[in-house]
Amino acid sequence: MQNVPAGGFRAALETLLGGDPPAGAPLVACGMVGSRQGWVEVPYLDCPADLAAITAALASAGERSIAIVPGLICRNDAGIPDVMRGEETQILGALEEGAPRRVVVLPGTHSKWVLAGASGIETFATFMTGELYAVLREHSILGRLAVAGAEPGAFERGVSAGLEAHVGLSHALFSVRTLALTGALASAGVADYLSGLLIGAEIAAGRRWLEERAARALPITIVGDAMLCSRYRRAFALSGVDADLGPADAAARGLWRIAHCARLVP
Repeated sequence: MQNVPAGGFRAALETLLGGDPPAGAPLVACGMVGSRQGWVEVPYLDCPADLAAITAALASAGERSIAIVPGLICRNDAGIPDVMRGEETQILGALEEGAPRRVVVLPGTHSKWVLAGASGIETFATFMTGELYAVLREHSILGRLAVAGAEPGAFERGVSAGLEAHVGLSHALFSVRTLALTGALASAGVADYLSGLLIGAEIAAGRRWLEERAARALPITIVGDAMLCSRYRRAFALSGVDADLGPADAAARGLWRIAHCARLVP
């Protein structure tokens, strides 16, 4: 979205497809293409939402009708909203129809923890782990301490620190600086330690969020980029949780399910 100029979505689509799509071919898209800055704004759909509800809220854009999937919105007990765009499609692609209730974790710039099952997507919570890592890595004093390379065990050490950050993340983050200053952490391990600390803190907070909803014992499936999912799975293992990995093509599977439900494909 950030790289497409105003009014340039049709041209971007043609670039992705290598020209005009075949006549009559159904087009379905999800994610930020349906945001306020996207091709057309598709209103958020309230949770809980299942496949049928999401399909019924599809919007169209462009002179060739392209179906755009709505994002989802939920609110916590204080009425504060949380939103997602794109992840709802990944979840639909990761879970089979009638799948038992579980937790789906989608790591990324804005990680999502989602309660989902046979009734659809019930509710979710967002953690800005990926974006916070990028900001700290590129624009804080912590990032200045990092050099290219790796230090064995730095990521796991960071995860443990994040899981045990009972006095607050802002306090735990300063350990990145102090460990490096005192030589207890090599500069080559700073980036991995920081990553592990943030992911560990997310897992600790996410599990508290689940506990508040009596859902801590539910199985966990991780969906998203393969390398990042593997990193999260290692972090979950350190917290005593054996998480499963969802399909790598979850978004494509979800788009197909939506297209089928909308009768765009046989």
